[in-house]
Amino acid sequence: MQTSLAWGTIQIVTTLAAVCLIACGPPRADRIVVGCKDFTEQLILGEMLAQQIENKTHLAVERRFYLAGSYIAHQAILGGRIDIYPEYTGTALTAILKENPEGDRELVYKRVKEDYGRQFNLVVGPPLGFNDTFAIIVRGEDARRLNLKTISQAAQYTPQWRAGFGYEFMERPDGYQGLVRTYKLKFAGPPRIMALGLLTRALKEKQVDLIAGNNTDGLIPALDLAVLEDDRHYFPPYEAVPIMREQMIERHPELKAAVEELAGKISDDDMRQLNYAVDGQQRDAKQVVREFLRKKGL
Repeated sequence: MQTSLAWGTIQIVTTLAAVCLIACGPPRADRIVVGCKDFTEQLILGEMLAQQIENKTHLAVERRFYLAGSYIAHQAILGGRIDIYPEYTGTALTAILKENPEGDRELVYKRVKEDYGRQFNLVVGPPLGFNDTFAIIVRGEDARRLNLKTISQAAQYTPQWRAGFGYEFMERPDGYQGLVRTYKLKFAGPPRIMALGLLTRALKEKQVDLIAGNNTDGLIPALDLAVLEDDRHYFPPYEAVPIMREQMIERHPELKAAVEELAGKISDDDMRQLNYAVDGQQRDAKQVVREFLRKKGL
């Protein structure tokens, strides 16, 4: 009950925030507003989009980062408060379009691209190159001791384990309910619900025993954590893509061309290293992105 009340409060707060994002703020002409959600990878991708636009066009860029989740980011771009932000195809498919979490990379991308254009007048740019699927993660020492490779193998141990998940994961259709149903998971108690950025540390410090994190989290190798194989293929692909306002592209076609230069430029390993540079080494995201773009000849 406490969890339900807490989540209800979060929904009310985020809805009010979305209204504020849509309603407030002055109009703009030649200023592009880049948004992103509120975790490290999104900060890096948002900064990458911003720097790419600054480097390749003469447009001024405003950064409006740390939007609290997919719903807020989506409402912000629909309301014209931001012009572009990074999203993931699986998240767009399930959390925004409310469609079933199924299909291969090409099919999911095609469905998202078509439906975003038809329903929202939003342009889905080409994939940036990596797939940030949800990852079910345990401590490396536990995986080695129990010889765990897959989520199915872990299911026999989860009744003695505590789980930790993010707020969105508990509610979204490709999240908690479907996961426990698919793998018949049971836990020692109700999951601990916390911000995404706290999950890996909580796992390492043995506050929880299993979490749903991100495949490209740079702290996974740094903290000696192990990703369990999704052997029943529950999670859809989550390719990172830029979402852009159609009206903005019509006004500034050079922006679309600049963003499309990033297509396929970021591998899974690239993204892990970028995340680790910011999360693990505590480096400034702007400098990390600047070095990456230079390395890629952008």
